[in-house]
Amino acid sequence: MYTTDAKRWMTSLKDYARANRKNPTPAENHLWQELRCNKLGAPFRRQHAIGPFIVDFVCLAAWLIIEVDGSIHGDISQAEYDGGRTHELQENGFLVIRFTNEEVLHSTPKVLRTIAEHLIALYPNYEPR
Repeated sequence: MYTTDAKRWMTSLKDYARANRKNPTPAENHLWQELRCNKLGAPFRRQHAIGPFIVDFVCLAAWLIIEVDGSIHGDISQAEYDGGRTHELQENGFLVIRFTNEEVLHSTPKVLRTIAEHLIALYPNYEPR
């Protein structure tokens, strides 16, 4: 499985990922409840390290990353960082899709349909539930 190196994990990413798992945003928690235990028909991980990054959700079998963005992501400097991060993850073979907190919390069925559409295209063994 594609992940990060052991030194980077132990020195900087492990504690950050653990803290994010223990204190998710309401939108991240809401989406996790829909993705966990293969509820969508595919295995997802949350707050998973890939290279130097911690991604919100990833289906490693489909090389699909899901990011849930709060209002901070509208800031110009944050948007530039996100763009570079997305580019680097895509250069490594992942598809990155982003949803706002509002989409996750108020349009959950639409978000799940979008994720399922990507899984159909990317995950050869995917069987929608």
